[in-house]
Amino acid sequence: MIEGSLETTNLMLGIMAAVAVLEALVLIGIAVGGFLMYRRVMQLVNDLEARQIAPLRAQVDAILGDVKAVTARVSQQTERVDHAISGTMGRVDETAERVKTTVREKVSYATGVVRGLRAAIVSFLHGDHRPEPPATAAGRL
Repeated sequence: MIEGSLETTNLMLGIMAAVAVLEALVLIGIAVGGFLMYRRVMQLVNDLEARQIAPLRAQVDAILGDVKAVTARVSQQTERVDHAISGTMGRVDETAERVKTTVREKVSYATGVVRGLRAAIVSFLHGDHRPEPPATAAGRL
């Protein structure tokens, strides 16, 4: 009976060994299949990047270059406009001051002429009569 038991045990061990070998072969096949699938996916990703992403990135880089150039130009023009406005405002202030001074001089001259004419008219109408100086507060008491 021991011999029957050993044969059964050996048969079972053989079957288990064969199953282990088959499992190892299946695992190796899955690993090889996974590696081949990984290689194909990476090749597809690289092709997709070369065909789609690289040209798109080149276009985006060109657009960014144009945006930088336009921004620099706008900044330069803004500085020029600001400088022109500052210069113009300075000239307007200077011109306004000149006009104010000129008008003040002309008005002072005209006021002097009118006062002189008034004094002459008053003197002519009143003869030698001199107008008395205005009374002060101390003179009234």
